[in-house]
Amino acid sequence: MVLEKVIGEEERMNAKPAVKKAGFRAVLLDNIRSAWNVGSILRSADGFGFDHVYLCGITPSPEQDAVTKTSLGAEDTIPWSLHKDAVKLVAGLKKEGWRIIALEEGKGAKEIDKRSKTRFEKSVLILGSEVTGVDPDLLALCDEMVSIPMRGQKRSLNVAIAFSVAAFALENS
Repeated sequence: MVLEKVIGEEERMNAKPAVKKAGFRAVLLDNIRSAWNVGSILRSADGFGFDHVYLCGITPSPEQDAVTKTSLGAEDTIPWSLHKDAVKLVAGLKKEGWRIIALEEGKGAKEIDKRSKTRFEKSVLILGSEVTGVDPDLLALCDEMVSIPMRGQKRSLNVAIAFSVAAFALENS
């Protein structure tokens, strides 16, 4: 299994084999409160061809009905795992050569459509709490921080919508 050393501490996981293709892309959800958003992200991650979903902190798992209601079976088609400590997980991924990308607004963030168009063999996209954003300790481990350009008064999108926009943009970069 990929990353056996890093994911060895998960509480529970779905280890369905991913479709083989160039590269390995994962999404890490840290302290996402809404089970419906998690289900939506699982479904979108599968649709965009992601290889794994890491569920960290208080993020609900597919063991909750609200997650499976919105994922529409994606919990059975995309590998996922639960982790208590996202910082420990990301530190391990980084040691294994993963490119760590945070979807976050703020100083140092590049608009996602203006980032370098470089593909990486292994990359993980981090999404943080709907209220507080990506944990600063995770941001410190990131190789890159990207944001979605916002034109209106609101400066953020729903986390599930933001993931889909970012997944599409990264796929086409």
